[in-house]
Amino acid sequence: MIRKLPPLNAVRAFEAAARHVSFTKAAEELSVTHGAISRQVALLEDWFGRPLFRRSSSQLTLTDAGRSYLPEVSAALDRLALASMYMLQQQSPTSLRVSAPPTFTMRWLIPRMSGFQRRRPDVEIRLSTSMERPNFQANLYDVAIRGAHEAPLDCGAVRFMSEHILPVCHVDALNGGALLEPKDITRFTAISYATEPYPWQEWLQSAGVADLRPANTLKFEQMYFALQAACEGLGIVLVPLFLVLDDIIAGKLCAPFGPLGIKRRDYYASFPSESDAYPLIAKFCEWLQQEGRDTESSIEEWARSQGWDLQTPAPTTLPELAGGTGSD
Repeated sequence: MIRKLPPLNAVRAFEAAARHVSFTKAAEELSVTHGAISRQVALLEDWFGRPLFRRSSSQLTLTDAGRSYLPEVSAALDRLALASMYMLQQQSPTSLRVSAPPTFTMRWLIPRMSGFQRRRPDVEIRLSTSMERPNFQANLYDVAIRGAHEAPLDCGAVRFMSEHILPVCHVDALNGGALLEPKDITRFTAISYATEPYPWQEWLQSAGVADLRPANTLKFEQMYFALQAACEGLGIVLVPLFLVLDDIIAGKLCAPFGPLGIKRRDYYASFPSESDAYPLIAKFCEWLQQEGRDTESSIEEWARSQGWDLQTPAPTTLPELAGGTGSD
């Protein structure tokens, strides 16, 4: 059945004028002129072929037809307003919930967030930290950033950066050549952390000194504390190079064994395979890829200056199905 509807602007003008019993107040509410309300009401009266108001020089009153039409029109406009508000709430979100490992968030993500905010000042990023495997069924976040040795297939994901994990320590450890070969670790403290993706025993084996043991060990719950301990000269720690490159360039930390035993992982931004936030997720992932390329370029340039060859591949592009878990 084809609906026979009156002019909707005229209906809206009538409803406001009838509710206030005033063309002037209706004009103020709808931000139009008194004449515009008068013309719209007259148009509706012509459509019905009967008057809805009685006009006099001193008073405006509703006719019987106008009084019976008002509650129906008001209810219909209220339902239309509610339906429209619901649709607005279902639009693409203007906030993006991002979950990332704590140390990664503090030392890499947060220092770069202003770049994304300049691109999309309308988007609010809500950061939370976690090292757990992404669980999008719980609906706690839209994007999960994790480091992984390979990409799972249970969600969508984009690889945006590689990391190279290697031993670093305070530069004072090199005074007098005290720490130049893997065997020298027997005179130093090996700092580890519960969430480490690369344990010391594995590095010792990769370096060809699996039978050696550090003089002491110092263990923390999270990478952030272990790294801070290394910055204070308490020992040697295995951490991603991109997290400490600035400290190395500044001469505070060093990589005493060079690329020996270095281990590579990738970082993924994963997300639900189907999401209303996908357009915003895609923009965020594109930004992450650019930041990842910039970080990798800085690392590669520094590595070449040291005679290293890290052989970092190019990142993937959207959309790619993958996923990941990771350390902090």
